[in-house]
Formats: sequence, structure tokens, C-alpha cells
Amino acid sequence: MQRPVQAAVDEVRTRSQNGERDLAIYPQKREMILLTSRPVQLETPFSTFDRGLITPNDSFFVRWHHEDLPAIDPRAYALRVHGLVNTQLSLSLDALRTQFEAVEIAAVCECAGNSRAFFAPKVPGGQWGNGAMGNAVWRGARLKDILAKAGVATGAVQVRFGGLDKPTLTGDSPFLKSLDLDVATGNDVLVAYAMNGEPLPMLNGYPVRLVVPGYYATYWVKMLNDIEVLDRVDENFWMKTAYRVPADPRRHEQPGAKLPTVPITRLTVRSFITSLSDGQRVQVGKRYAVSGIAFDSGFGIVKVLFSTDGGVHWTRAELGRDEGKYAFRAWTASFTPASRQQYSLQSLAVNSIGETQHTTSVWNSSGYLRNSIETVRVDAA
Repeated sequence: MQRPVQAAVDEVRTRSQNGERDLAIYPQKREMILLTSRPVQLETPFSTFDRGLITPNDSFFVRWHHEDLPAIDPRAYALRVHGLVNTQLSLSLDALRTQFEAVEIAAVCECAGNSRAFFAPKVPGGQWGNGAMGNAVWRGARLKDILAKAGVATGAVQVRFGGLDKPTLTGDSPFLKSLDLDVATGNDVLVAYAMNGEPLPMLNGYPVRLVVPGYYATYWVKMLNDIEVLDRVDENFWMKTAYRVPADPRRHEQPGAKLPTVPITRLTVRSFITSLSDGQRVQVGKRYAVSGIAFDSGFGIVKVLFSTDGGVHWTRAELGRDEGKYAFRAWTASFTPASRQQYSLQSLAVNSIGETQHTTSVWNSSGYLRNSIETVRVDAA
């Protein structure tokens, strides 16, 4: 039986772009940046992303909404499929593994609040740096195959997902998320039971989680045990009120303003420099191979540009091998400091339909969907 995670077993301090923050060690995890312990929120140290395109399970970020996680008995686990279906299902963990084709897909899981700490003015919520993301190889059954076995009835509109984690306080809303039927029945949405070749870690959703490649992590419901087909648009708190952004994604939201909103869905285009860190000293005349990562919602990264002067001039970076349209894409560029000065290094990614990054951050009151160009300042001496 998997026991609930109660507390960190060790803590130290670390400095980052987001100030001094705790590092914590939790079961099945290496040292992670601790945001909160109830609910558990752990950020991946950014140096992890320079060690390979696959984020190790023990370094993968953690974000829960409810304070307490239940103990899990895999022998008693069952996934219920009900609602507007011809046949209700109750699927054991073994049934998910043996009765449906096993599919693997590499995909980035990113919290909608990734990089929230860099919003100005500051906004409430977990003050994530750039480490609320990770890229893993997920293995499981296609959601559409499970729905086909149940038989989706005429009139279905959305599919709602719930997990074993429950609110601590009476009156709080259980964490429920819904997908439009056409998204839920796509080829790439998985009911996943493995991550990078291993069972899901407890903190990342053991025994089963929903994987929605190209969508923000809010839809990747952990400890998934309930799938309900709806005949209407879901209006529970986590869809109607939470995880929403202004309907015009290019418009800055003024603090205190009330704008029409829409649910968060697809990932934005992002890129990062991973081989150099802000404030690092570099040597004049030495050639540096600068490397980084880029990703989007699944249209595919086709170009990354690199600048050493804060975006005044750009050169084209070399893309690494395509590891899948939802995965991190590696890139490299060359940089030789010519004189003693500070250099502002930047990267800019573009996907196959022309989506790119904002030159400045588009502010919203929840600190969601940041995809502005990131700057790494290095001092040449």
C-alpha cells in the first residue's frame, strides 16, 4: 500500500532568481524547491533541465490542490466510468494494463502558474520560478478506448474527471476538471499508470493519472478514479471560476478590472536557456556552446532564435532531434564574449503555425500562461 506523504524529511536553503527558498526532500524525490507543504507544492530545480530532455521522476515538480493525500491500496483501486454511457465500467489497475492497448507518449506537463513569481505587480498563488514543468514518457491506455468500451451515448458534451484526493474542509469543492468530448476522444489523451518506465510516484498521481498532452497540468487529474460523461458544459468551481484567463490572451489585465474570461487550455510557446544561469561569469574570448529547451502545445517547434544583446540582433539556433511534438525540443547556439561587459542572452521559439513568445509578459491577476522571452544576464571578464 502506498502511504500518504506527510512531511519533508530534510530541509536546506537555496538561492534563486526568486530569492532564498527552502529545498526539501520528500519520499521518492530528490531535493526540490519547497513552496508549500500543505498542500504539497514542490518545484524542480532549474539545473535539472540541463541534464537531459527527460525530467527524472524524482525531480518532477509536484502540485496538489487539497492538503491531505489518501493511502492507496492498488489491489482495491477501481476507475469508475459512468454518466451518459451505454455501459458503466469499474476498471481495476490490472484491467487498465491488460484490457487496453498500452501506448507511450513523451509530453511536457506544465503548471499554468509556472513562472508566476516573475509577474509584476505580484499576484497571489504559489510563487513558482521556472521549474513547475517537466517532460516525461507516459504509458497507459487511451482514454478514447476506455470511453469506447463504455459506449458514449448521444448527447454527450464533456467528460469530467475526479481523483481520490478530497477537500479537508467541509464546503470546499472537490477537484474536478472537464474536457470537451472531441478533446477527450483524441488519440493522445491517456489514462497513465507509468512514467519514464516506472509506476507513477505517489506525489505525481499514483496509481493512475490523466495525461492530456498539449494542455496545462490542471487537466492532468492525479489519483484518477472517476470519469463521468456529461450532457452539458461543466460548471463546477474548478471550471467555471478557477483556472480562467481573459478571453483576449494578448490584452493586459488591469489590476482590479473585470474582463470576460475563458478556461485555460493549451500550452503557450516557451523556450529557456539551460546551460548558463543569471549572474554567471564568463570568460572574454572563450567560445560557449549555449543550450536550451523549447516546447509548445503540440504543433511542433520549427525555429529557435538566439540573441546576446537583449533581442536587438538574432541568430538562428540549431534544433536537436525531434523527440515528439509534445516533448521538449533541444537547441544549441554559439556565444563568444568579445569584451568585458554584461551580455543579455535570450531565446525565442516559433512553432509550425507561427505562434511565438511575447517580448514582454502579458499580466493577468492569476499569474497564468507566462510565455515572455526570458533573459539570462552573464558578466564577461
